[in-house]
Amino acid sequence: MQLKKLAAFLVVLAGLFAGSATAFAADPENTMIITLKDGDVTVALRPDLAPKHVAQIKKLVREGAYDNVVFHRVINGFMAQTGDVQYGNAKKGFNASAVGTGGSELPNLPAEFSKEHFVRGVVGMARSQNPDSANSQFFIMFGPAPSLDGKYTIVGNVEKGMELVDNIKKGDDARNGAVDDPDRMVKVRIAADGK
Repeated sequence: MQLKKLAAFLVVLAGLFAGSATAFAADPENTMIITLKDGDVTVALRPDLAPKHVAQIKKLVREGAYDNVVFHRVINGFMAQTGDVQYGNAKKGFNASAVGTGGSELPNLPAEFSKEHFVRGVVGMARSQNPDSANSQFFIMFGPAPSLDGKYTIVGNVEKGMELVDNIKKGDDARNGAVDDPDRMVKVRIAADGK
């Protein structure tokens, strides 16, 4: 009898995990592909959590604003931050002293906090002290950070290529993760748009 209960429990548990995996599966319109030096990272964008932020990211992607933008702040075990389209373009005058302070020409966004958790592979929006200041910068989590839960907007989850994110050049801990000669997003696209 105990064996039957255990088997039934395992079936339910497997269903829960299968359900959570498919919950993040995105359609091509909400799939962002980031080409890094080692290959492609696939991100399922989450308009169900942050429709305004996702719309702004997709607009910037389609303008080519994220192409060649550096990972200016990378803290081992925590996160890799990128998306400063104003100062962070590796091919158009990357400004090492200002990168991380810029955004885009689009307006800042009101916070769209959720009850989702910041765990490995989550993509969140960077902001200043003002909760309504997210614009173009985002970060990818290397590991869990419960201190961010409910305080930063989650916009997606890495579905494939997290091992490539792990290979992004790390920054100097003494300089809050600032990276000398940083890696970059070679190209960023929305899957629905093709290559």
